[in-house]
Amino acid sequence: MTKIILDVLNGVRPKRPPVWLMRQAGRYLPEYRQVRATAKNFIDFCLSPEKAAAVTLQPIDRFGFDAAILFADILLIPMTLGRKVWFEPGEGPRLDTLTADDIRTLEIGSVEDILGPVGETVSIVSGRLPGTTTLIGFAGSPWTVATYMIEGGGSKDRWNARRMYWQHPEAMARLLDLIADSTVRYLVMQARAGAEVLKLFDSWAEGMPPQMFNDVVIRPTKRIIDGLRAAGIDQPVIGFPKGAGISYRRYAEQTGVTALALDHGLDADWAVNNLPEGMPLQGQLDPAVLGAGGQALDAETDRIISAFESRPHIFNLGHGITPDVPIEHVQQLVERIRG
Repeated sequence: MTKIILDVLNGVRPKRPPVWLMRQAGRYLPEYRQVRATAKNFIDFCLSPEKAAAVTLQPIDRFGFDAAILFADILLIPMTLGRKVWFEPGEGPRLDTLTADDIRTLEIGSVEDILGPVGETVSIVSGRLPGTTTLIGFAGSPWTVATYMIEGGGSKDRWNARRMYWQHPEAMARLLDLIADSTVRYLVMQARAGAEVLKLFDSWAEGMPPQMFNDVVIRPTKRIIDGLRAAGIDQPVIGFPKGAGISYRRYAEQTGVTALALDHGLDADWAVNNLPEGMPLQGQLDPAVLGAGGQALDAETDRIISAFESRPHIFNLGHGITPDVPIEHVQQLVERIRG
C-alpha cells in the first residue's frame, strides 16, 4: 500500500499534502485523558507499552491522520545517563540539576534496557496501524535535552545552559556527545521495532550566535544522523530546529536530515526560495489559529498549502497542539486539507 508521507519524504508532490499534528496524542482528546488517569505518573505512562500504544493510535482512529507519532517524551534520555526525571502536576518536568563537574562523570547506561518499553510500544503500534499510515519515532535533540538537564526543568531563556557553553565548553561538548550517542541507540531501537520515519525535536534552537548554533545544534545533530547511518538505519529523518530563523538553511545543508519541520515564525516564501532545492518541508500552521477555528483556520490552511505547492510538503503545525483546542477544529482542518 502507498504511504503518502513516505512518498513526500522521497520527493513526491501529491495532489494534496499529507497531514499529522505534533502532540496529536494529547490532552485535547477525552480518550487520552481517560487512559492517562490510569497511570501513576507521567514517566510510568510513557513506559507502559499498552497504554502508550493506545494513545498513539487514538488520533488515527478519530481523524485518520496520515501518520502516527510515537507517544513518549523527549526527557526519557536523561534516564539513560543516570539522571532523575519526574513531572510535577501542573508544573511540568523536573530533573536533578547538572553541573560541569557532574558532566565529567556521566556515562551512558543500558539504553535498550532502560527504554526498552518504548521499543515495545513501537512494535505494538506498528502491528495495529492501518496499512496507509506511517509510524514516526522521535527523540529530543541534544541541545534541547541538555538545557532541561542543566536547568533542572523548563526555562524561558536557558540562562544556565547558555552560560555553561561559554564557561565550560569541554563539559558542554561532552554532554552533547553523550546525549547524541544515547539518542542514536534509542532511535536505532525504534527503527528496528517498526518506526518508518524518525524526527528530532530541537525546541530551543533559537536565539544564539552562529558559532554557538553550529556547536550545540548542528554538530550534535549531524553526530546522530551519522550514527544512525553507520548502524544501517536508512529511515528518513525530519529535523525541527524550532526558532532557528535563517539558520534553518545551514542546519539543512550540514546535518544530513532528510526533511525540515518549520515553525510558524519562519517566512514561508523565504523557506521555499532559500532552503535546499527539493528538500521536503513540513509545517507550519500557528497552533493558535487551530485554537481559533472558523474562517481564519480555513484561510491559513489554504495559504500554507498554496505557499508550499512547489515543494514536497507535509501539513503540520509550527509547534504542538495545545490542550484547549476544540476537537471540531481539528476535524475542520483535516477536512479542509482533504477537500
